Amino acid sequence: MDIERRSDDYTKDGTVDLKGKPVLRSKRGGWKACSFVVVYEVFERMAYYGISSNLVIYLTKKLHEGTVKSSNNVTNWVGTVWMTPMLGAYVADAQLGRYWTFVIASVIYLSGMSLLTLSVSLPALRPPPCHDHNVENCKRASTLQLAVFFGALYTLAVGTGGTKPNISTIGADQFDEFDPKEKAHKLSFFNWWMFSIFFGTLFANTALVYIQDNVGWTLGYGLPTIGLAISIGIFLAGTRFYRHRVPTGSPFTRMARVIVAALRKWNVTVPNDPKELYELDLEEYAKKRKFRIDSTPTLRFLNKAAVQTGSTNPWMLCSVTQVEETKQMLRMIPVLVATFVPSTMIAQISTLFVKQGTTLDRHIGSFKIPPASLQGFVTLSMLVSVVLYDRFFVRIMQRWTKNPRGITLLQRMGIGLVFHIIIMLTASLTERYRLSQARKHGLVENGGQIPLTIFVLLPQFVLMGAADAFLEVAKIEFFYDQAPECMKSLGTSYSMTSLGIGNFLSSFLLSTVSRITKKHGHGGWIRNNLNASHLDYYYAFFAILNFLNLIFFLVVVKFYVYKAEVSDSMEVLTGELKDMTLKKTSEVL
Repeated sequence: MDIERRSDDYTKDGTVDLKGKPVLRSKRGGWKACSFVVVYEVFERMAYYGISSNLVIYLTKKLHEGTVKSSNNVTNWVGTVWMTPMLGAYVADAQLGRYWTFVIASVIYLSGMSLLTLSVSLPALRPPPCHDHNVENCKRASTLQLAVFFGALYTLAVGTGGTKPNISTIGADQFDEFDPKEKAHKLSFFNWWMFSIFFGTLFANTALVYIQDNVGWTLGYGLPTIGLAISIGIFLAGTRFYRHRVPTGSPFTRMARVIVAALRKWNVTVPNDPKELYELDLEEYAKKRKFRIDSTPTLRFLNKAAVQTGSTNPWMLCSVTQVEETKQMLRMIPVLVATFVPSTMIAQISTLFVKQGTTLDRHIGSFKIPPASLQGFVTLSMLVSVVLYDRFFVRIMQRWTKNPRGITLLQRMGIGLVFHIIIMLTASLTERYRLSQARKHGLVENGGQIPLTIFVLLPQFVLMGAADAFLEVAKIEFFYDQAPECMKSLGTSYSMTSLGIGNFLSSFLLSTVSRITKKHGHGGWIRNNLNASHLDYYYAFFAILNFLNLIFFLVVVKFYVYKAEVSDSMEVLTGELKDMTLKKTSEVL
């Protein structure tokens, strides 16, 4: 009885300690372990948003770049930050594991932050000050100055590639999928994960941007660098409480083998009975504490990879489980594509939305509001929305839908997409009003400050926070939840790839629209002088783009098939193994 009790206390999801030994549920994981993980993410968000939120201001005021160039430099860097997690996910899943990948990458991240702080601190590493309203008349940064500054930024981006896809996954790994109580906690994990880390974002968007604008960039970048160093130490201090997953090999290789095997057996007929397809014995999965997945009729062509033709070459024959894992990753790609456009909208927060703020009255008495600080309202709005969603909306919907989540993850994402249409319509109307005030006060040509409070921009920031509470939270949970167990880091990186491509798409659209609208002697929709620009047209174009994207998303949702829950299948596997053991024992006797 005592042996059975001790056996039940071990986690059933295959997690181990750093030495590879199974861990006790009572000793490791849970919210206690997550507290160390969340502390890191709070400071990491403070560091990242402390840079990205106000970067367009530094590029224009300190490095003397124009509106389009500075905005594109921001979105290109942010795009890189969100694309490198794909590489970090590969290294974690195939080679080093999530923990060691994160530790090494966090050191690279800290190195980039330190170099960046140095580059904004030394006068020799930036051009001389210039107060001319037209930045084209100011002295540009030298090649060396740009190399140091952007070298630091992109070193930082490499570091985030290993931290971002693994830190949230490490957090989610602290809950046992097969323990009812822990699984219930896991359903709320991503809501409270986003709630906690956005405190770091809120501090960055308020206190840090104020320090950068009014005290100095050295302190403004130095504080998050110190905070990041402290948080890495705290994360390491929690090591003895963590549950770890052993690397399972390259997910890209596993997927490539399925696709190649299916193509090589193009003319082979798939049997009607899935039991005739190749699959490993139950004992193999039980030994390795892995999941076996039954064959599904979706993407039936890939089932050819599991048809037995005599060859056992892994590039010719794959197990049903391996085929289904590949299907799961491929099925999510259309959903991923549908998130590119809203990610492009998010890119406007730290670029054009901030630039709009520089043209408006920012005074509250003697206090002058930093334009980038309005991004704090995105954070506040999201914090409030997440709490209301988790505490009220979910409970109300549970009574109607009987779904533990209240509504499905795709339905939650769909609501976020509707918000994005409303946001860009609101932004377009607000900008139209701002331009009318510029004309009314004769400030179009000289680009002077408009006597209109900066809080006129508040609705578009607040709505963006509400949209994030639906779309962004659901997105990261969806890609984690729907990814196979051995590809969780890769699945999580999907949500980050979405933001990366969205930022690159923002750069492409801004450059393209600027170039096209300048043809035939026109001034263009986006100029250095925003009072002479037509951002209202640009935002209206985005509203139409979001509407078309919503239609595409609804089509994708109609055909999407959710991954089957693996918890029940594992219970079935355990039962079948017990039956098989009893049967063998009786045969021996």
